[in-house]
Formats: sequence, C-alpha cells, structure tokens
Amino acid sequence: MYELIQLSESCFYIQSPAKIGLIKLNETEVCLIDSGNDKDAGRKVRQILGSNGWSLKAIYNTHSNADHIGGNKYLKAQTNCKIYAPGIEADFTNHPILEPSFLYGGYPSKDLRHKFLMAQECECLSLCTNVLPKGIEIISLPGHFFDMVGYRYEDVVYLADCLSSKATLDKYGIGFIYDVSAYIETLERVKMMNAKMFVPSHADACEDISELVQYNIDKVNEIAEKIINICREPLNFESILQMLFEEYSLKMTFEQYCLVGSTVRSYLTYLKDKGELEFIFEDNMMLWKKQGN
Repeated sequence: MYELIQLSESCFYIQSPAKIGLIKLNETEVCLIDSGNDKDAGRKVRQILGSNGWSLKAIYNTHSNADHIGGNKYLKAQTNCKIYAPGIEADFTNHPILEPSFLYGGYPSKDLRHKFLMAQECECLSLCTNVLPKGIEIISLPGHFFDMVGYRYEDVVYLADCLSSKATLDKYGIGFIYDVSAYIETLERVKMMNAKMFVPSHADACEDISELVQYNIDKVNEIAEKIINICREPLNFESILQMLFEEYSLKMTFEQYCLVGSTVRSYLTYLKDKGELEFIFEDNMMLWKKQGN
C-alpha cells in the first residue's frame, strides 16, 4: 500500500484505498490528483515526495468525497500547495459538513461526522483550465457526484470514481450514485475512450477499460429493473430500501442507510423521469409504484 507506480515518463499513481494520481511537472515539482482519505494518507504521500526530492505545487481534486480530499489539509500545511476542485465540489471541499448533511438530508448526527464522510476543512479554489499545468486536460465525469472530473496527461486517464471494480460490485451490489442518468451517459463516453492507460480510483489500472465500463452499466440497469419489479405494488421508500438490502444481502447500518438510501432515491428519480415509476400519496404517506399499475 502507498507504493508509487509509474505509468509514463511523467505520470504515476500512488496505490492506496482511493488511488492518488501524481504528475511530474519538471525535475523538482509535481502535482497530485486527489490526496487520499486522511492525515495519515497525506503523511505517506509526503514521505514519497521527500524520498524522490519532489516539491508539491498543487492538488487537483476530482471530487469532494472525503476519501479523495482527506489529505488536503495536512499536505497544504506542510507544503503550502494550492488546492483546486471543480464546481460544487470546491464548495463541499471548503465546507465538508455538506457531504454528511447531503447524504442524511438534514443535520448529520455524530455517527456521520467522521473522517470517512467528512474531511477536515481546507481552503480550496475553483478549478478552471487556466490553473492547470500545460498539457493536463479536464474530463467531465458527472454522475457519481455533483461535478466530478477526471484528468488526462501523456495519454494516461485518471477516472476518479466513475467505475467500481467487478469484485466491489459483486460484493456490495449497489455503488453510490448521485445522478443515475448522468452516470450512465458518463460511462457510455468513457467506454469509447482510448488511452495508453486508465486509472480508476477503486479498480485496477488497465489499458482497456471498456469491459469494466460495460459491467458497471449492466449493474446500473440491473438495479433499476429490480426497483421497477419491487414497485409492482405501491411501496414507501423504507420498504423499497429494505427489499433491496435483502436482495443484495446487505447489512443495514446508519452509514449504509444514508449511502445506499441516497443512491436508491436517485434511482427513484431516474425511473420517475423516464416514466417507469410514479408516486402517489395515501394516508399521508408517499408511495412509489410502477407506472400504470
């Protein structure tokens, strides 16, 4: 863990729970793509920088999930690097309480205010093309989170969280998605991409990403179809969530209730907008059902 892997003359990644991209800008300066999940990750990254004689110029975050920005505060304090994130992701990075609040749908209890869902607050600037080193391209990858992006340099593509590994999907069934429609569109675009190497944050780096992309698309469609079948009779959200947990052999915890629950709400929105589902109110309760049933 935290091994530095070289992919091209200037492109690397650091093997970690959420892969950290590293681009060598010149003989002495580098930038990072994300920073890991906490202060300890930041410390290990700094050790890698020091052992190679590199100074950190900037961190370009793909999105604001805590496991991608958790090392920001430590690394900024140690190196005075600049930190950037795209669009709404910069707001979440500046105000990390927004992530657990968004997931819960209200003020989050202490059970959700921890490093896995809420990074330490750190000053973050808005990402735009004129702050990027020459040659680094921003790739829009919405769907998993609000304004998530990836980066391309020297024909290496850092894909952030737009893909889960087969092992993860087989084990957990339902991956976190904010906007299902945008996520599918992103996956269809990524499936057509060509590059020397692709680096997903939570799957193995590889030369051909298309098979894994299709596996992720198939899983999204599978979940959507299961929800439609579940809603053949009118059901409230809690019942739908319970049945999906049972279908995928998941164990309900407060974190999983928020993470999977948020994703299921996004699926309900997606299917409602497609005309597959509709909602009704009975006895002051909102129920979801298959369109036309």
